[in-house]
Amino acid sequence: MRFFLLSAALLLSPLWPLGANPLPGDPYIIVNKATNALAVVKDNRIEGIYQVATGKTDDLTPEGEFTVTVKAVNPYYRKKNVEGGAPENPLGVRWIGFDARGTDGRIYGIHGTNREELIGGFVSNGCIRMKNRDVIHIFRIIPEGTKVLITKENRSFENIAKERKALIKKQEIPVQ
Repeated sequence: MRFFLLSAALLLSPLWPLGANPLPGDPYIIVNKATNALAVVKDNRIEGIYQVATGKTDDLTPEGEFTVTVKAVNPYYRKKNVEGGAPENPLGVRWIGFDARGTDGRIYGIHGTNREELIGGFVSNGCIRMKNRDVIHIFRIIPEGTKVLITKENRSFENIAKERKALIKKQEIPVQ
C-alpha cells in the first residue's frame, strides 16, 4: 500500500521547476558554438565557464532552448555497445541529456569524453563534449528540468544570460 501511495504522489506531483524557468537563481546552461564554451548560471551569477567541443558541422549541434530530461552516471554507449565506465566509452563519465529536435534526452546531451584532447574543437555528431572533471561538477549542481540554451553569437555570457532573464543584477531582484 505504501508503494502505491508513494507512486501516486510522484505521478501527481509537479516536476521541478515550478513556474517559468529560469527564475532568478535557477540553474541555466548556455552553450556558445561560436566560442565552444559553456557557462553555468546559478544563484544569479555565472558559476563557471568551461571549454567544450561541438558538432563537426554547424547544423549537427542544434540551436535553441531545451530542457534537461535525463541524467546518467557512466552512461552506456548504445551506438557501439560500449559499457558505461569503460575507458573506450566516448560518452565519458556523465550524461546530461536534453530534448532537442523533439527527442527524449537520449540522443543529444552534454557529456564527458574519452578524448579530452579534442575539447575546444568541432568534432562531435551533435552533442556537447566536456572534460570529465567539468561534466561531473555540472552534473552535481544542475537538476533535471534545467534549461539549456545553445546559440552561436559574439556576445558575452553575461549579456546572453541577462537577455534570457537567467541573470539579473542584485538590485533588480524583486523583494518578496
